[in-house]
Parts: sequence; C-alpha cells; structure tokens
Amino acid sequence: MASTVEIVRKETIKPSSPTSPHSKNFKFSLLDQLMPCPYAPLVLFYPSGDGLDTVGKVNLLKSSLSKILTHFYMLAGKMKDDLSIDCNDEGAYFVEARLNISLNDFLCRPDLLQIHKFLPCEVVLKGPIEGTFVSNFQVTVFECGGLAIGLCISHKVLDGHALGTFLKAWCSSMASEAENLMVPDFSAYSLFPSDDDLWLRDSTNVMWGSLFKPGKCITKRFLFNASSIAKLKAQATLKSRITRVEAVSAFLWRCTITASKNRHGFHRPSLITHLVNLRRRIVSSSLYEKSIGNLLWIASAKCNSEHEPELYHLMNEVKGAISKVDYKLTDRLRGNERKSMVTESFKELTILDGTDYLSCTSWCKLGFYEADFGWGKPIWVSSYGIGGTMVMNFVILNDTSCGEGIEAWITLDEQDMSFLQQDPELVSLTSIDPSPLHLTEHP
Repeated sequence: MASTVEIVRKETIKPSSPTSPHSKNFKFSLLDQLMPCPYAPLVLFYPSGDGLDTVGKVNLLKSSLSKILTHFYMLAGKMKDDLSIDCNDEGAYFVEARLNISLNDFLCRPDLLQIHKFLPCEVVLKGPIEGTFVSNFQVTVFECGGLAIGLCISHKVLDGHALGTFLKAWCSSMASEAENLMVPDFSAYSLFPSDDDLWLRDSTNVMWGSLFKPGKCITKRFLFNASSIAKLKAQATLKSRITRVEAVSAFLWRCTITASKNRHGFHRPSLITHLVNLRRRIVSSSLYEKSIGNLLWIASAKCNSEHEPELYHLMNEVKGAISKVDYKLTDRLRGNERKSMVTESFKELTILDGTDYLSCTSWCKLGFYEADFGWGKPIWVSSYGIGGTMVMNFVILNDTSCGEGIEAWITLDEQDMSFLQQDPELVSLTSIDPSPLHLTEHP
C-alpha cells in the first residue's frame, strides 16, 4: 500500500434504545473460553458506482449500527473480565478513515501485511481485556468512492456463524422493513454454562501454547476454482462423500506434510485440527441457528506414516475426525463428564517436539459475501496477513465471490512456505495471491 490510511474521525456508536436492567451482565458460555484470540478480524471491500455519496453511506452505516446494537446489546458494552461483558451501552468503537488511492489500485496487488490498516484496532491485545470495547468498526473510503469495512468483534462472543448472523441483521436494518430483522438467540450460555469457572480457558491456553513455535511466519493466498475442487473430490473413496472444505483441507494437509519432508529430509508425525460448528449437532438445533457465542469444537486427525500418505487416506482421516463431532459429543460436553472429556481431548492436541501441526477453520457458507448494505455485495472478503517471530501453521478457508471456489489463507513458517510453493500439484491446482478483481479468472 503506497499511501497511508488517514484517520478522519473516532467515535462510539450507542444503541438506539437502552439495554434493559436484567440484561446488563452478559455471561460467556463454557465454549467461549475455547477462543485464545481476542478478535476474528474481517474486512469487506465494496466498489463505488451506485450513485450514493460516501458521506451518505457512512452515515447510513452508523445509524443502522445504532439500531442493530439494540438487539445485539452485548456488542455495545465493554469487557468486564474473562467471564462476562458489562452491557453498559457505552457503544461500539467506530473509526472513519480515507485512503488516497483507488480500490482497484489496492486490489490489483493487495499487500496482505497492510490489510490490518483497514482494521479499527490492534488484533493482538498488549494488555488485559478488561475495559476494552467488545466491538470495533472502521470504514475506509478510497479515492474512487469504494469502501472497506473492517470489523474486530470479540471472538469471545461471536464465532464465524454468529458473525454472519450479525452481518445479515445489520444489512437488514438498513432497509425500511427493519422491524422484520433477524433477532439473535442467546441460548449458548444455558446450553454450555461456565459455572463462573475458568478451567477450560486455562486448559485451552496450555493446548494452544504448545502449537506456537519460534520462527518467522508469512501468509499467502491460494485460490482453488470449482474444477480444481472437483478434481480433489474425485480422489476420495466412494464411501467418503467428501465435502469441498474437507477435500481442500486434506489436500493442504498433505502438501504441508510433503513440505516438511522436503525441509527435514524425513516424514515427521503430523496433526491437523478443524473447528466444527455444533449448531447442527445439538438436539433441536433449529432453535440455535441464530445463536450468539462460540458453538464450536475441535476435530483432530493424525498421520504417523513414514511414507508419503495417499490423499484419499488423509481425506478419510479428516472426514472421520469431523464426523466424530456429533450429537453424542455435544451431550457429553453438556454432561457431568465434560471436564474429563475435555482433558482427554486436549492431551491429544498438545504437540510434542518433532510433530508438525496444521490448524484449519472455514468461513465458507457463512454469508459474508451476502453482506449487502444497499449498494451491492462485497467484491472481496478478506482476512489479513500475519508476520512475527512466533508461528502457528494456520489455514482459513473462505468462499470466492462467485461462491464456487475456495480461497485458502495459509500462514506458515517462511521456510515451510518456500517448500509449499514448489509443490507441483498445488501449483497446478491453484493460483497464488491472485488479484481479487479476477477471482474467477484462474486455472
């Protein structure tokens, strides 16, 4: 990014109606403690050309946000501690900014390490969470009139599915029929109460801490189109009925296994994890499709082969691991044996020296590309590039704008990434860091 993002205004957007006294304290559920990161950053890019001036768009975003915060009242509060939010109606933190280049100029060759400039706050907190805003927004206006809407909402209160629910409701609040907007469901705490206990957070910190290793990380985007995904799915066994997310995850797992072998000279044990949405794995799940919170669990699979694993074998492993996250598992998470179950699960996820690891999460089908505030759908939905001296091998899978492909945001150690980019099958099936302006124009 050749130019610097200029901050124009900072303010707080308060809910249009006060929060009722009985809702002033919002408690986190047990599963909210699974999330080690304070935020799950998201940036939506919108082209200009609809005739509405940018000042009008920004004002509409602020007024509609005020309305929707009445329903998502916890997003207008501040973090009280690791167990709850003080729903004090102080508001959401809102930043207006501008950038004196066109959106096309930026999207022609986006610098992933610069995307954080479209976000309203630091993604990694440098101090305690107490007193921080639950939700933070930034609207950046490009020279051409295009917009970037950056969101940093506490991962303690919204997982990807819940973030999609919030975006859908926010877009609906822009319309005249806003009284019909989606009202969130707050059943997560009653389903998975925390009992004012931080034992899961403490166990989670040990597990996540074992996954970070010293190194210099880098983020790259790998684009799979529909035909590439079909080729991968065709390699699954007939009994697997593999999904596109499972197929791409397993393929990337194999690619990282190969990269590790090329780097170290031999096959090391490898572990993959995948975050799994529990909403369809809870009895009477139709009640919880609009649930706010983290209704997630971690599926995991291992590969201890001393030889190059076949892709269909890894697909079966990924498929099998995800299928184990079922109604029985959610019942155990809600039952008296949950502590022993969690302890047993996390022991399997704690990484020993000499073991490789890949963490996957999917944004596919969460509706981010459907976020139309009245001037069209986003041209690109992005994460951001990560750099630093600690590495956790991490993959975010997201839809392409057409809905047929998958964009894989992969963060690895620089040396591992250099080997990964030389994988001939990966190179043949993907485009690396393509322009979002041409996401459908790739091999």
